[in-house]
Amino acid sequence: MSDTRQPDTRQPDTRQPDTRRQELLIFARAAKGFMPDDEGLALYDAALRAADASPAAATLMEIGAWCGKSTVYLGAAAEATKAVLFSVDHHHGSEENQPGWDHHDHDLVDPTTGRIDTLPFWRATVDGAGIGSSVVGMVGDSPTIASRWCTPLDLCFIDGGHGAEPAWADFNGWAPHVALGRWLAIHDVFPDPADGGRPPYELWTAAIESGEFTEDGECGSLRLLRRVAPPAPAPRPAAP
Repeated sequence: MSDTRQPDTRQPDTRQPDTRRQELLIFARAAKGFMPDDEGLALYDAALRAADASPAAATLMEIGAWCGKSTVYLGAAAEATKAVLFSVDHHHGSEENQPGWDHHDHDLVDPTTGRIDTLPFWRATVDGAGIGSSVVGMVGDSPTIASRWCTPLDLCFIDGGHGAEPAWADFNGWAPHVALGRWLAIHDVFPDPADGGRPPYELWTAAIESGEFTEDGECGSLRLLRRVAPPAPAPRPAAP
């Protein structure tokens, strides 16, 4: 997965000085990560739209941050609109990032523990971009955090583990928190199995088939969905 490095020729967003906006987008392009620039810009635009739709300061959520590339795209929109981005990751990498897999990066391994640890890199990216006042990092297990989360989300971006178990846990934990009329974004959605793993695609199709979300845009492997119906009630546990 390589970045598409093309100049950004869109009209400037007047809420943020164009020089600052360009600075952040250039920084995002250079950050370590897997998101192509066209998809990053689409994510940035989606976050702006979500913030514009919110009657108060918007709440944005990122599930899976890696080293902070997508965090900067989202954080740039948060800074421009006075929103807050919450970024969730355990920072030990997904299955596909572990030794022996295609997306393993030995430079991210902590020599003391022998485990991947992307938190220092994420922190350096956020600090380097100067978006710390708009971004809150939450380090831990995504489903555990989701189970205690109470604030409705204006935009939730899911790009965590792509194995079936972690992907569905992220979806089931966070999609219900997306407010009515607001947006869910899913990355690495590949209709053709030859192009990539199935779980993100399966999440996308499940969201549409539920009747709770409708398609609202795409760019590359990024899919944007808008909530059009409240989430179905969670099933009650069986009586003892």
